Amino acid sequence: MQGQDADTASARPACKRLLLAGLALSVLTACAGGEGGGHHAPHAGRNVGVLLPLSGANARLGQEMLTATRMAMNTPTAPPLDVHDTAAPGGNAATAAQAAIKAGDGLILGPLTADETAQTAPVATAAGVPVLAFTSDMSVAQPGVWTLGIAPEQQVRRMVLAARQQGRQHFAAFLPDNRLGHALGQALQQVCEENGLQSPQIMFHDSTQEAITANLKTLSAYDSRAAAVPQPDPVAQAPAAPTPEAAPDSATIDPANPDGAPQAPVTEAATAPAVPPDFPAPPFDALLLGDTGLQLGMIINALAQARVDNTHVQIMGPGLWSAFATKLGALQGAWYAAPDPATRQAFVQQFMAAYHHMPTPLADLTYDAAALVKALDQNRPAGSANGYSVQALTRPDGFGGVDGAFGFLDNGKTRRDLAVFQILPTGGGRIVIPPAGRLRRSAN
Repeated sequence: MQGQDADTASARPACKRLLLAGLALSVLTACAGGEGGGHHAPHAGRNVGVLLPLSGANARLGQEMLTATRMAMNTPTAPPLDVHDTAAPGGNAATAAQAAIKAGDGLILGPLTADETAQTAPVATAAGVPVLAFTSDMSVAQPGVWTLGIAPEQQVRRMVLAARQQGRQHFAAFLPDNRLGHALGQALQQVCEENGLQSPQIMFHDSTQEAITANLKTLSAYDSRAAAVPQPDPVAQAPAAPTPEAAPDSATIDPANPDGAPQAPVTEAATAPAVPPDFPAPPFDALLLGDTGLQLGMIINALAQARVDNTHVQIMGPGLWSAFATKLGALQGAWYAAPDPATRQAFVQQFMAAYHHMPTPLADLTYDAAALVKALDQNRPAGSANGYSVQALTRPDGFGGVDGAFGFLDNGKTRRDLAVFQILPTGGGRIVIPPAGRLRRSAN
C-alpha cells in the first residue's frame, strides 16, 4: 500500500476509495459466508460425505445403511467416506452438512428423511455440492438435490401410462387425508395433465367405515347408477296358475313313465336362471387407492357396497401393498408398481453372506448411491477434482441398481424402471408388465 501511495499524489483519493470499497465487499462476503455456511467450496474433492442417523431412535437403521454404503465402496481405489451423524447431540442434518462442506467433500449421500433433506439442501446447494438423499418425498427435490426413495410419483406414473395403453381414459382417486394420500393425488393430477388425459376426480376420505362408504358412493355416483338399473317386471315374474291335468290316454302313455305318476313342472326359470341386470359402471375406469392396514379393509368393504370392482375399473394402489399382498385377495386384479424383487437377489445374497441377516430396502438405496458415486469417480475427467458433475449425474441412460435402472433429471427428480404387479385371487402379486431393463423417455 505504501507503493500505491507513492505513485502520485493525485491518485491517492481514488485508490483510497477503491481500497475502502474492497474492504467493505470483503466484509459483506465474509458475513454472508459465515451466516449460512453458503460460500462456495473451491477445495471440494473426491471425498464423499455420508449423513445418516448413527445414534438415537434410528441408529440401527442408519448403521445398516452405512454398512451397505461401505460394501459398495469396498475397493482400494474408491473415494474416501466422510461420515457424519445427523442425530448427534446438539446437532442436526444442517450442522452435519456444514461439517461435510468444511471438510471439502465433493458430494453428500443422505440424509434419510424429507425434513433433514430440507435442512441440508440450502447448505449444500450454496456450496455447489450435489446431494443424493434417501427420502421418497419428491417435494424436497430441486436442482442439485436428488431423492432416491421410490416415490409415489414414480409409481403413479408407471401405472397411469400402463392403464392408458390398455384404453383407460377416466381416472379417479380415493385417498387417505395424509401426507402419502396427498402425494399420490398430486402425482395423479400431474401425470394426467402431462399426458393429455381428463382431469381426475380426487377425493380424500375420513377414517370411519361409515364416512368411507358414503364418500366412495358419492365419488362413484352410486345413487344415479342404482336408479338406472332396470327393475324386474312383477307380472312377468308371477308364477302361472296350475291347469288341471287330463287323464292320460292309454294310446299316449309315456314309456318312460308308464304309471302316469305326476312330474314336477318344468318352468322357464329352471331352464334359464334369472341373471341380475348388470350394475352400471362408475364415471371412471381407473381408481387409485392409497390406504394400507386396517383402513384398507374398510376401503375393500366400501368398494363392495358401492359396486366398484374390476369388471369396469382398474384399481391401483401404492407399492407399499407389496409387503402384504398375500392378504389382499379381495382386491384381485388390482395393480401396484414396485421394483422386480429378482433384481435385488444378488445384493441380498452378498449382504447375508457377510452380515447374516436380510438387508432393509433402504440399504438398497445407500448401496446404489455409493456404487454410482464410485463409478463416477473412476471415470472422472483428467484434471478434475472429482467426477460428480451435474452432467455426469444426469446422464440420459441412468444407472443400473439393486432395484433396477434409475436416473436423475436436472430438476432434482428421479426416474425409475418399475414393474407393474397384479394381485391374484388367492392373494400375492405377479408381474403383468415387467420393467424395461432400461430407462424410457416416459419413465418416471
